[in-house]
Amino acid sequence: MAKASGLGQTTLSVDDSAGTARAIKNDITNWQLSTPRGVQDVTGVDKSANERLLLLADCSVTLNGVFNAASNQSHDVFKTVPSTSVARTVTITVNGVTLAPEILFTDYQLTRSDSGELTWSAPGSLADGTVPTWA
Repeated sequence: MAKASGLGQTTLSVDDSAGTARAIKNDITNWQLSTPRGVQDVTGVDKSANERLLLLADCSVTLNGVFNAASNQSHDVFKTVPSTSVARTVTITVNGVTLAPEILFTDYQLTRSDSGELTWSAPGSLADGTVPTWA
């Protein structure tokens, strides 16, 4: 795989509350993805450096975008976050590699700036205990 920028190489879809994938990448202005692993310090008193074990895997995502109330676009996808408790598949493909974790979105924040922009942010965390794996 070659090095790549984030320009033009990304596809992104999010399931709506009914489980239908919606391609909302045109509404998303930026996103952040994290796939951390827990660690346990197991350093014995006989060591001069840390020893650690890898623990559980996790995933979190924050999507940010421009408000779009058109059918099957970002507002349709996220408007049910406050009223439903469903996991949603977030499928991110960058330069031909894909990650598709099940995410519980915890908020759908709307912001109207003093200059008039209407934007949103939607943070979420891993839902189902499946290790996030790039394919």
